[in-house]
Amino acid sequence: MDLQTLLLFSATVIPLICTPGPDILFISSQGLSGGISAAWKANLGIILGYVTHAILAALGLAAIVATSPIIFQTIKWVGVAYVAYLAVRMLLSAMKSRKFQINVVSTQAVIGKAFLTSFLNPKGLLVYFAILPNFIHVSESVAIQSLILSATFITSCIIIYGAIGMIFASMHNRQQYSDKKRRITEGVAGGMLTFAAIGLASS
Repeated sequence: MDLQTLLLFSATVIPLICTPGPDILFISSQGLSGGISAAWKANLGIILGYVTHAILAALGLAAIVATSPIIFQTIKWVGVAYVAYLAVRMLLSAMKSRKFQINVVSTQAVIGKAFLTSFLNPKGLLVYFAILPNFIHVSESVAIQSLILSATFITSCIIIYGAIGMIFASMHNRQQYSDKKRRITEGVAGGMLTFAAIGLASS
C-alpha cells in the first residue's frame, strides 16, 4: 500500500474522529471528573472497542451487521440506551449532596464502560464498511490492506483522543476538591454524555 493512499485515508477519517460523539464525550467526562488516569483508561477502552471492530471486519463477521438494517439498528439503540444510562447516573450523582470523598473507580470499570461505549457506536462499523473499502485495491492482499488501514485509524484515535483527554484532565487537576466541585464536574460530565446519547440517537 502506497503512502499517498494512507495519507488520503487519514485525511478522510481524522475529521470523523474529531467530530464530537459518544467516544470523545466519554473520554472528556472521565478526564474532567477523574483526571488524567481516568482519561487514559477511557481511551484504552475506546481503542479496544475499535480493535474488536477491526478483528470482526477481518473475519467478515461484521459484514452481516452492515447488510442487516435490523441488527445495525439494534446495536445503535443499545448504544444509545447505554450512553443515556451513564448520563443519568452521573446527573443523579451530581444532584445529591454528600460528604465529600475521593472515590477510586476501578480500572476494569472505566475500561469496561469505555469499551461498550465504543463497541456499540455505529461509527466504527461505518468506518470499516463505508469508508475503508474505498481505499483497498483488489490487485493486492485485501486482508493486509485492511489491517494497515485499521491500524492507521486506531493510531489516529489514540493520538487525538489522548490529547483531548489530557486537556480535560488538566482542568480536573486545577480544581480544589470539594463536594460542590464534584457536583459541578459530574453535572457537566453528565450533560456531555446526554448530548452524546442524543447525537447517537439522531445519527
